[in-house]
Amino acid sequence: MIWAFIFGTVLIVGIISVFYLVSRVRRFPPFRGLAEKHKLLSWLAAALPVAALATGCCILINVFSMLVVMLHLMFIWIICDLIAFIIRKITKKERGFPLEGIAAILITAAVLSVGWYNAHHVRVSSFSFTTEKSLGEPLRVVMFADSHLGITLDGDSFTKEMEKVQAQNPDIVILAGDFVDDDSEKADMLKACEALKNLKTRYGVFFIYGNHDNGYYQYRNFSSQELRDALTQNGVTVLEDESVLIDDRFYLVGRLDRTFNRAEAQSLTADLDHGKYIIMLDHQPNDYQNEADADANLVLSGHTHGGHIFPAGQIGLLLGMNDRIYGTERRGNCDFLVTSGISGWAIPFKTGTFSEICVIDITGK
Repeated sequence: MIWAFIFGTVLIVGIISVFYLVSRVRRFPPFRGLAEKHKLLSWLAAALPVAALATGCCILINVFSMLVVMLHLMFIWIICDLIAFIIRKITKKERGFPLEGIAAILITAAVLSVGWYNAHHVRVSSFSFTTEKSLGEPLRVVMFADSHLGITLDGDSFTKEMEKVQAQNPDIVILAGDFVDDDSEKADMLKACEALKNLKTRYGVFFIYGNHDNGYYQYRNFSSQELRDALTQNGVTVLEDESVLIDDRFYLVGRLDRTFNRAEAQSLTADLDHGKYIIMLDHQPNDYQNEADADANLVLSGHTHGGHIFPAGQIGLLLGMNDRIYGTERRGNCDFLVTSGISGWAIPFKTGTFSEICVIDITGK
């Protein structure tokens, strides 16, 4: 219900943006002159560049990106209009050439260019945690989530990013969900799985399901079983509401995504030795208190993409959809980390965050 409300709101605002942008384009001299003779024709003429922008985004990228471009342009243009209005009031000058429109277009282009770079350029982020539990030598975990194969990463570029993962000399590699998307291609999925097989680690590569991994609409050219088979055949351990004790040093507890009928966090840790360090994997960061009560020591999540498009993450936080958008938090004896993701869903811009691989160093007694 809440997603229907969100998408409905975005659609309505998107329609409003079309009318607003057409009205602003109509202020430019060629259209303004035409309006003096043919009012309706001037509106139709002003709609052409807006329609061209929307159509180009849909053809070159997708409809979601078209909405992002149009909404950014509208809101930035509104701000430029307000600034221009204030300046005219102060200087008492009449409206002349619409410089605010030129400024809005240039600023939007700059913002989205940075967003494109942030989405496609994957950085390495470092995090450190300590524990009073006996862990032996320091443990290095390399974690990433939300590759959503197909939007910014295909099989080849994903393979290239795994070189960054290997360069961190991980003891263990964790994929925290949404490895693939609803429209990922089988060829990309298979190549990405092969790249995971080539990672050299001390304890292996582990995977939990995200909300997109099973596919919402089943229109991609491979099944959920084929995904699971490709992962396991390439040496990846899939955890589905289960735990594994690694090297008698620490537990890895992998939760099913909340979109599944899954077990409660406390039931997953009830029979574990709580004297050992417990790492819990949960794709969506929205069960913090239960996970802290389950005596987990570190919970790793993705899903939010760090906000992806500002202010989407902040709105989701206000609506109670997530406990955190990005970064770390501590509750009791439990640390929480949410990554912004190595890619993101549907939209190849990140105006509210960046793409990353997380390197996590854990030090104990």
